[in-house]
Amino acid sequence: MGKLEINKKLKQNSLYQAAFDLFTNKGFAKTTISDIVKKAELAKGTFYLYFEDKYELRDKLIARKAGQLFLDAYENLIEHPVSGFENQILRMIDYIVEYLRKNHMLLQFISKNLSWGILKNAFEKTVPDETQQFYEYYLELMKKSSVVCRQPELMLFTIVELTGATCYSCILHNQPVSMEEYLPYLHRSVHEIIRSFTESDQDVLIQTDTGKDA
Repeated sequence: MGKLEINKKLKQNSLYQAAFDLFTNKGFAKTTISDIVKKAELAKGTFYLYFEDKYELRDKLIARKAGQLFLDAYENLIEHPVSGFENQILRMIDYIVEYLRKNHMLLQFISKNLSWGILKNAFEKTVPDETQQFYEYYLELMKKSSVVCRQPELMLFTIVELTGATCYSCILHNQPVSMEEYLPYLHRSVHEIIRSFTESDQDVLIQTDTGKDA
């Protein structure tokens, strides 16, 4: 990466950090583009080199933060490996839950704004890299464990939505119970989600094989 590209990356990161600080402390609605560039110590024109408006910045920031958290969870799995796709997913969920328990501001920002549309849009593009990388690793884990799932995005969506909603309620509000108390139920629910998305596919394969034998 050349000096020009490094400088552009630094400016973009400054905008992301400034926006995150302002969105989480001041609120998205009350934050203006002028506020963001002032905090980032950049010219207003620089903002429009990277983002169309503050809504695009917010969406990319959400995908970036979520993607980095997912990627960190994956890297933690590599450092503390377990066998089997389901166990690997649960290990990453435990990492995410524990991280969000210690970072309420990030939890509130992601859970309040995260939507599948934002993530899916990130999956289909090269930016943010963290989100794209995580989705590729997710598919790779599935392949290595010989898990058959014709709708991996839908399965991931279900797991992400459940985990995000659970963390938001149980960690921030201790409702209906604490996260510690709810975690075993979250594990069981994820087990059922994975089973429901993969079992039907296995049945299809069995039926196909049986038809061939006949």
